[in-house]
Amino acid sequence: MEVKGATLLYTLAGLMITFAGFSTLLLALRPAAGARVSLLDRFLAKTVMTHIFVLTAGALLPALLALYDIQEKWIWRGSAVLFALPMLSLQVTYPHRRRKVTGNGPPLAIFAILVVLGAAVTLAMLGYVLEGLPYSAAVYITALTIDFFTVTFSFLIADVIMQQPMEVSERPERPSQLARH
Repeated sequence: MEVKGATLLYTLAGLMITFAGFSTLLLALRPAAGARVSLLDRFLAKTVMTHIFVLTAGALLPALLALYDIQEKWIWRGSAVLFALPMLSLQVTYPHRRRKVTGNGPPLAIFAILVVLGAAVTLAMLGYVLEGLPYSAAVYITALTIDFFTVTFSFLIADVIMQQPMEVSERPERPSQLARH
């Protein structure tokens, strides 16, 4: 039995794993570009990987439950609970975990997007699906997608870009290049 939206869920899982690899590669290349790997970098790498693997599990869970011929309404209810509880825990505890590791809480933009928006979407999805309202599959997949983009935005835009120096100095010319001028 194939669940509604299975193709979209598989596509999301593929995108999520690709993003996890990309973010790890980005953080691994920072030292090669001359930047030191900070406590924040290590914390972000661990946090992104954890969030992405919970999101990927959430994307694959409905298809897994469908293999057991579970009724569709219970597939979405079970998936909602098994995805939302760890995801909400990660979202709500993010500021405390970041402060504990780095000594500083997240910037306001990250707090608003990752914690407030992400947790609100996850909690709303959980309530909607558990209530058994129509289009539970669509609501579940939409919440999963929004949560993925809150993680993506928070990592790439707010943390990585905000850490970059405001001005990049030019490389000094080599003596051999000066002689040509």
